[in-house]
Amino acid sequence: MTEPKWIEIARKDIGIKEIPGAKHNSIIMGWLKKLKSWIVTDEDPWCGTFCAHCMQEAGYAYPAKYYRALEWLTWGEHLQQPMVGCVAVFTRTGGGHVGFVVGKDSSGRILVLGGNQGNQVCITPFETSRVAGYRFPSRYPFTMHPLPVIESNALSSSNES
Repeated sequence: MTEPKWIEIARKDIGIKEIPGAKHNSIIMGWLKKLKSWIVTDEDPWCGTFCAHCMQEAGYAYPAKYYRALEWLTWGEHLQQPMVGCVAVFTRTGGGHVGFVVGKDSSGRILVLGGNQGNQVCITPFETSRVAGYRFPSRYPFTMHPLPVIESNALSSSNES
């Protein structure tokens, strides 16, 4: 099974981290500039920025207010269940989070490749109870496949701010 282009792009960014303090990561700042964002720091929540960057680079649309994680619930096509490459939108105290589904672990948690997960781009397990919705780009041809099972002994994400 081949992954969508935006996942290939996202995987290349694994390990990119925000820089605390007055200095900011030039790569993240470059994404913000290319997306014509008003945000001027890598310490603002940037999970939606990461998703929009990947979609933009792959040639797909993204929400106008991509920087608001919950705005991704209005984008694309609704999916009843996750599939590789879909956008998972999560709720959390104080807001939301967004990232790309790349698999699941043997405990049933979904594995999400996203930005601003521990202040970096990485793959993190999430409890499905936090999912507000799964979305996929409109007009993209896809076939549902079972999620690949990838072992993970990492703790479930609980706060991505």
